[in-house]
Amino acid sequence: MNIVVAMDGSKFGRQALNWAAALPLKDRPRVTALHVLDIDALRAPFVAQSMVAGNQRFIQQEVRRMERRAAETLAEARRQMRTLRLNGKAKELRGGVAPTILKEAPGTHGMIVVGSQGLDALDRLMLGSVSTNVLHHASRPVLIVKAGVRTVRRIVLAADGSTSSRHAMKWLLTKLRPTVSSSGDATRTPIHVTVVHVMPFLRYPELKEAGSRLAEECRRKLLDAGFGADSVCRLGRPADEIVKVAVDRRADLIIMGAQGLGAIARLVLGSVSTRVAQRSSISVLVTR
Repeated sequence: MNIVVAMDGSKFGRQALNWAAALPLKDRPRVTALHVLDIDALRAPFVAQSMVAGNQRFIQQEVRRMERRAAETLAEARRQMRTLRLNGKAKELRGGVAPTILKEAPGTHGMIVVGSQGLDALDRLMLGSVSTNVLHHASRPVLIVKAGVRTVRRIVLAADGSTSSRHAMKWLLTKLRPTVSSSGDATRTPIHVTVVHVMPFLRYPELKEAGSRLAEECRRKLLDAGFGADSVCRLGRPADEIVKVAVDRRADLIIMGAQGLGAIARLVLGSVSTRVAQRSSISVLVTR
């Protein structure tokens, strides 16, 4: 698996690289630690040309500062990759941060890992956060990192019966090892997965029964694959309830499918996966 990790020199970038090493993947990944240098952000399109011309000295100073920071970030990324024994490389590209990350990670195979807080304040002002833009437009799974990690032991899997939900289940079963090493010895223990199904209303009893059957079916598949598993059915707003279950279970990671909303629907309402990624204090992996 090829993993592109966005590095910006902050603790969020370092945590993202730690996650690339901590994920219990069946196949050893090849990691690209990517630092994007967005020089054009210094010449924002809403700034008058006369203002830009009058601030060329400041802009050149800022460009040099950004270039020094980029060199430091790449050197630190290479050291961290050696420490984590990650196979891959660190590289710098220039352009808009989110578009460049997406261009570097085409197709549906592999993964993008990005910190939850934006890499550039101006980019957040104009376009929304880098992580949100990547999440909305990526064609491959995206891991939004919210906190540090050593070992992934507890996962919450959102299941609603949709195609995207089935993709999330398939990704978990095919990409992740079902067990992790216990601390201090060679014993391996199952990763525990909590399947959560949220029903927004209970007008029809058959919907509740169908939801319970879905969650139980997912639980059995996980047990058959060697994971530990339980299932939870909740009533309420899906994003809120998924986050609550993850907190209650002290999960290390939430896995869910990307919702198939069009651009207008995302703009007006946002998808469940986007709301979970924005509200959760726990890292979120959104599959495709």
